Amino acid sequence: MADDQNDATSTATTAAEQAMERGNAVSMRLLDQAEVTARETFAALRAAARAKDVTEVMKIQSDFLREQSTRNMQHAREMSELILQYGRDAVTPFTGRKPD
Repeated sequence: MADDQNDATSTATTAAEQAMERGNAVSMRLLDQAEVTARETFAALRAAARAKDVTEVMKIQSDFLREQSTRNMQHAREMSELILQYGRDAVTPFTGRKPD
């Protein structure tokens, strides 16, 4: 009985530590994505400030929005995959099954 409790406590402790590490990894990935977005935004703003006419500004803005949309979709996919994998990994110790 005591061994079962120790095993359960050890499993729960390990799972909590892994969840914390994974939470930190998700946070760092979000910060990386925010940094890229900020850098790209300022690059587009600088390009627009140097534009010769309104047509060029509109093209810069259009290109930026298209690229930003693509980047956001990619980031969303990456985060979804990361969080799903972390969820699977978090429950695996409690199911008794081997990880994929």
